[in-house]
Amino acid sequence: MPNLHSAPRGVYLITPDETDSARLLARVQPLLAGTTWLQYRNKAVDAPTRLAQATALQALCSAAGVPLIINDEAELARQVGAAGVHLGEDDGDIAAARALLGPQAIVGASCYDELELAQRAVRAGASYVAFGAFFPSRSKQTPRRASPELLRQSAALGVPRVAIGGLTPDNAGPVVEAGADLIAVISGVFAEDDPVAALQAYRRCFQN
Repeated sequence: MPNLHSAPRGVYLITPDETDSARLLARVQPLLAGTTWLQYRNKAVDAPTRLAQATALQALCSAAGVPLIINDEAELARQVGAAGVHLGEDDGDIAAARALLGPQAIVGASCYDELELAQRAVRAGASYVAFGAFFPSRSKQTPRRASPELLRQSAALGVPRVAIGGLTPDNAGPVVEAGADLIAVISGVFAEDDPVAALQAYRRCFQN
């Protein structure tokens, strides 16, 4: 299991809604060398397919040394031996996920634009908190807006902070400067003609 006490930094890549499992793996594999964490999220397939895809991704991630985090489903994370789970506001109880997955698991929480929500999540056992959207997203509707100031205000939480939502290599710099440890990306990498080059461009945001 990953060491939660080492500070993760870089790109938190989230998988697209890919129904073709072989194609999903082929799209993900070349990107793992530049990915800090990978989140498996697929709203377009049924539960057996999610289990099969998550199992295959866990094998790829394990070989690459990249923690795999499962979106929404703590039980699926347990089944495939993933590093952890990411929970949205309505996706389950943080303390219950921690109890199911154990003390070394990565348990993340979406906190949108609310510092108080992040504070509650950390008290409940969250390993990291995610804020956003910072900009309009191509991947889903994001009516709530977070600001770089929220990242500065959340420094005292003592856990990694993830920024998500419409982030590009051109606009992510100030978000990183404000305290984002990880930038979460879906379409900014997977929808590009050259996903590997797009990923490298995001990574450069952390080099200053």
